[in-house]
Amino acid sequence: RVPEDVSVVGFDDVPEAAYFWPPLTTVRQDFGELGRQAFRLLLHRIATHDGEPGRLVEPELVVRESTGMSP
Repeated sequence: RVPEDVSVVGFDDVPEAAYFWPPLTTVRQDFGELGRQAFRLLLHRIATHDGEPGRLVEPELVVRESTGMSP
C-alpha cells in the first residue's frame, strides 16, 4: 500500500505526476538552467581552452501524497 507501507518518488516531475493516484512525490530539475549552464561552459571552453567548474543546479523535492510520514 502506498504510502502506508512504501513511499514512491519519481524524477523529472512530469505534468501528470500531480494527477496520479496517489499524487506522485517527485524530484524536479530546472532543465532550462542546466542547458544554459552547459552552453555557457561550452562557450568558455571554446574561448579559453580550459575547464571551468560548473555551478550546482539544486533540484527541488515536490512532496505529494505518495510518500508517508517517517516513523
